[in-house]
Amino acid sequence: MSIVTELRVRYAETDQMGVVYYANYLVWFELGRVEFMRSLGFDYKQMEIEDGCILPVIEATCRYKAPARYDDIILIDAWPVLLRGSLLKFAYRVIRASTAREPQQVLAEGETVHIVCDASMQKCLMPERYAAPIRSAIRVMDRDEQGEMVEQE
Repeated sequence: MSIVTELRVRYAETDQMGVVYYANYLVWFELGRVEFMRSLGFDYKQMEIEDGCILPVIEATCRYKAPARYDDIILIDAWPVLLRGSLLKFAYRVIRASTAREPQQVLAEGETVHIVCDASMQKCLMPERYAAPIRSAIRVMDRDEQGEMVEQE
C-alpha cells in the first residue's frame, strides 16, 4: 500500500535556474511519510506524545532522474518496505504529474531508514498498534534493468 501526496512546487523551493533545490526532495519524502502514517489512522505527534516513540532518520538516499521546476504539480508516492525489530525503512517516488502536453515523469526515487527510539533516544520496538498496520502495508521493491523501482511479484 502506498499513499500519493500532491503538491505544487513553490518558488522558494527553486534555485536561480528555476530548478528545485536537491535537498527539498528529502523534505518531500518526509511529507509523503507523514501523510502515509496519517492514512493509517495515526501520526508522529500521537506516537511521540502518547507512546514516547520517535523515528529518527539514520540514512537517506535520493536518486535524481529529472528536474522539478517552479509551478510543477508533484506527486509523492510513499510506502514502507521493511519493519524488522526497531528498524523501519520507507521508499519514495517523486513524479511530475501529467499535463495536456506531457505524460507523468519520475523525477526522483529514494529511501529513508529509521530507528524506533523512546523519548531518551534509546532503541526500542515500535508499539504494536503502529507496527501492525505498517507491516500490512509493506511493499517489497526491486530494480529493473534500467534501475527503476518495480514491485516484486
